[in-house]
Amino acid sequence: MSNIIEIFTDGSCRGNQTEENIGGYGAVLIYKDNIKKIYGGAKNTTNNVMELKAIIEALKLLKRYDLEIIIYSDSAYIVNCFKEKWYVKWEQNGWKNSAKKSVENSKEWKELLFWVNKCKNITFHKIKGHLKEGSKEYNTWYEKFCSTEYKLMKEEYNRLIKYNNLADELANRGADNNDIK
Repeated sequence: MSNIIEIFTDGSCRGNQTEENIGGYGAVLIYKDNIKKIYGGAKNTTNNVMELKAIIEALKLLKRYDLEIIIYSDSAYIVNCFKEKWYVKWEQNGWKNSAKKSVENSKEWKELLFWVNKCKNITFHKIKGHLKEGSKEYNTWYEKFCSTEYKLMKEEYNRLIKYNNLADELANRGADNNDIK
């Protein structure tokens, strides 16, 4: 994994869908032996916006876009968009979805696409959030990940879960920040 940048992201929102909510995002970037952790937050936002913001802020920090970049997210909304290329139709349809309604969070999607398009080789992988090794659901999610993404030894999957949970902790830290504007 020497020429791969791994990015684990998560977003959170306390009071999602209410006027007085607080959201947070977090990301863990790994390149070789270097690990960088980032987090931040916002008021009056949504969980999906914070999920998008986590990836945007992580990609902004990259010094190189020519390496393989792997994004791990627990957001099916984001991962499915890239795997199924929803954004292509959105762009073609003037940022309208299949129901002819404006795409939600189009501002964030456009910003994310700007950064994704800078990358030569980027992939998105769905990973189960809030998973603990040894929990009842652990084996189920491990098998599902290996059947849909790629084969991994449990030791490697545990590493992914560890960093995914760290991104979740950082997102919560971002939401806990009292300096959010």
